[in-house]
Amino acid sequence: MIFISVTRLRLRSRLYLPPFLLNVFLSTWQVINTKGFKGGKLLVDAHQTYWTMTAWEEQAAMKIYRNAGAHRNVIPKIQDWCDEASFVHWRQEDNNLPDWIEVHQRLIKEGFLTKLSNPSPTHLERNI
Repeated sequence: MIFISVTRLRLRSRLYLPPFLLNVFLSTWQVINTKGFKGGKLLVDAHQTYWTMTAWEEQAAMKIYRNAGAHRNVIPKIQDWCDEASFVHWRQEDNNLPDWIEVHQRLIKEGFLTKLSNPSPTHLERNI
């Protein structure tokens, strides 16, 4: 059994792309060096939208990653950089990463919206 964590982030301006990509690099280095990380994927979608998926041995390992280092440092910036942001977590029996169709469906049905400084109408309507 593994724990899956997914985020969807849409940058509200291209001005945030350089610092965002730097933090993607730093967070990627951090995640691959975190005990309990089983694998992950990144999807670059239309309109400056980025999806991350990580698989963990257990939820506690994901929380250690989330609450430390580069990832912890970037979390407050997401509130200003993004106009859409959401996440979802779940446990699954097999160790394979799900496909993006399943991820999208779970985000719609089970996901949570992130509090943002400048949410788009799409975010407020929960249209993922």
